[in-house]
Amino acid sequence: MSVNEWLAIAMLVSFFGLLMAGLPVALTLAVSGFVFGYLGFGPLLFNLVPARIFGVVTNYTLLAIPLFVFMGVMLEKSRLAEDLMEVVAHLAGGLRGGIGVGIILVGVVMGATTGIVGATVVTLGLLTLPGLLRRGYDKGLACGAICASGTLGQIIPPSLVLILLADIMNESVGTLFAAAVLPGLMLSALFCLYILAIGIFRPDMVPPVSAAERAALSWGQLWIKLLKVALPPFGLVLAVLGSIIAGIAAPTEAASMGALGAIVVTIVGGRFSWSVLWATMADTAKITGQMMFILICAQVFAIAFRGLGGERLVEDMFALLPGGVAAEIWFMLLIVFLLGFFIEWIEICYIAVPLFLPIFQAQSVDLVWVGMLVCVMLQTSFLTPPFGWALFFLRGVAPAEVKTGDIYRGVIPFIGLQVAATVVVFLFPALALWLPSAIGW
Repeated sequence: MSVNEWLAIAMLVSFFGLLMAGLPVALTLAVSGFVFGYLGFGPLLFNLVPARIFGVVTNYTLLAIPLFVFMGVMLEKSRLAEDLMEVVAHLAGGLRGGIGVGIILVGVVMGATTGIVGATVVTLGLLTLPGLLRRGYDKGLACGAICASGTLGQIIPPSLVLILLADIMNESVGTLFAAAVLPGLMLSALFCLYILAIGIFRPDMVPPVSAAERAALSWGQLWIKLLKVALPPFGLVLAVLGSIIAGIAAPTEAASMGALGAIVVTIVGGRFSWSVLWATMADTAKITGQMMFILICAQVFAIAFRGLGGERLVEDMFALLPGGVAAEIWFMLLIVFLLGFFIEWIEICYIAVPLFLPIFQAQSVDLVWVGMLVCVMLQTSFLTPPFGWALFFLRGVAPAEVKTGDIYRGVIPFIGLQVAATVVVFLFPALALWLPSAIGW
């Protein structure tokens, strides 16, 4: 190997070393990129960086990110999940596991509105975990359902992951949104079926809502509240996603309408105030600033790694794998899974995924299908002990009676379902490709 290729390997090692030492991810990317890039190129690297950064900050597609973040944070401030869970608790009736299924359904709605894993897990943990424990739910199952439900925002549109992958893969955002619909719904259905199966075979783990609690609202009051609570956010999501998938509006245009619609939904729900609007704007600026800073620092790392011959090293490594394209895809998914223990999905998307794309493009592999596999696998890494991010989020808001071991135990079955879903999408690419093809993308 050449000197530059050794530098590329050393850069990867230093990146993980600095990460383990506790440095922020963005600074770790920039420091390792600048140091080893300078050793390999000299000052030439610094001439290339400004153009790449300018390309990121002027990317029209990425303008959708702060707008979708605003939409999600505003709906979170509207206490959408709280209202939905109250209705679900009554609709579940005497069904064993009904509230657990309701948590998954609320996770689907919040995934389609907020798209932020941390916000969804924390919100569901605060609102539902104490009530589940009070009703006699198994601690592990309750924690597992909340964590699994929270990660659905990684794949259910309008996921921020899909927006970034569309930019990286040079694919239409609408295409990836359409491709994610069936895998996301399939995964949600698997979670619901598992909880209902627990209700059949282990009814003591998922007791039904008591008759006294169900009697608190009449059916007429319940349906009125359901229409008031569920219709506005569902209508907003359908309008935003439908306009993108149907080609009526660009992602940025639809995102701006979604942000405005979130304000309207909050007003309709009687939860709007100027303090809520100010808090939403502050959180949006904070989240967007963090994401963009990471993307900018990732450009330094990417330029240095590619210039040092890192892509060629990856290609040589893939050439040694037996099993052809299938083995290469699963090797990439394994890398994504392992990286999910240590770094955020933004860095994985902008650092790891581009390394493998030229290999798949050279073999005419459908990148939309690959993107869906990456999304499902990213969800799996968010759940996997001991470093899964969703576990940390829930641990921070769980009652003292819930131990870390309960959370770890509860997510194991859902990890198995995630892996099963990945295998199904791998074996049946039509799950990801049928809808984009049917609507002409």
